[in-house]
Amino acid sequence: MQQSLSLNFFKAQAYLRHWLEVVDEHSIHSPFFFDFYEKVIKPKSYLGQPELEAVRAKLLVSTTQIEMADLGATSPHFQSQNRPLSKIAATSASPKPLCELLQRIVTYIQAQKIVELGTSVGLTTLYLAHNPESTVFTFEGNKALVQVAVTHFEYFNKTNITIVTGNIDQTLPDFIQNPAKIDFALMDANHRYTPTVRYFELLAKRIQTKGVIVLDDIYYSPEMAKAWNELRQHPLVYGSVDLFRCGLLFFDPALNRQHYVWSI
Repeated sequence: MQQSLSLNFFKAQAYLRHWLEVVDEHSIHSPFFFDFYEKVIKPKSYLGQPELEAVRAKLLVSTTQIEMADLGATSPHFQSQNRPLSKIAATSASPKPLCELLQRIVTYIQAQKIVELGTSVGLTTLYLAHNPESTVFTFEGNKALVQVAVTHFEYFNKTNITIVTGNIDQTLPDFIQNPAKIDFALMDANHRYTPTVRYFELLAKRIQTKGVIVLDDIYYSPEMAKAWNELRQHPLVYGSVDLFRCGLLFFDPALNRQHYVWSI
């Protein structure tokens, strides 16, 4: 109870600081970031996916019990390993506005090779895999969730999704041995400082110059905020955007180390 209150207080303080620093398109001097803001951030709806949201609606009322094992930060929403699928969908799956934002990003940068850390029920994965010419590699440690996600991938006949099952601490280093470049990565798996930084370092080895890494829940806790503030100042990062819910990291040296705080 005390931990939950402390986290809520931290998030409220972080949101106030974020709100005070937010700028709009009139304060953006970079041609790249101005175009990115206008085409990716500013739109509130994009290529609607009603069929995916119909799946979300069914999940939100599902009474199916899923046996979970917390491989990352302990969730404040659950007290036991057996959890209703409806609660998992409500708390672990990215909400519709964020899913649409992520789809806009991968469309904007024309991402071909996409990595997602944290599959959950697979809704975000399906948004990321919207372009059939792209390939999405999604990593999930909970086998019960893998079965749920695979059911959704098969239902929509998505052949451009590869799910990597197992502890990301082992599966991601193996995956990174492949020298092929990554265009886009979503980090939404382990909400702790040390694994977050370690996963970033691995992905940064393979991200291409025009690529983007999205770090979700950057104000989930003080240690996630610490990870975000360090990573946006990483030597390989040349541009960053703080959206409060998530942070965007850019790797193009032409961006000249610019940082923006925007609202979504």
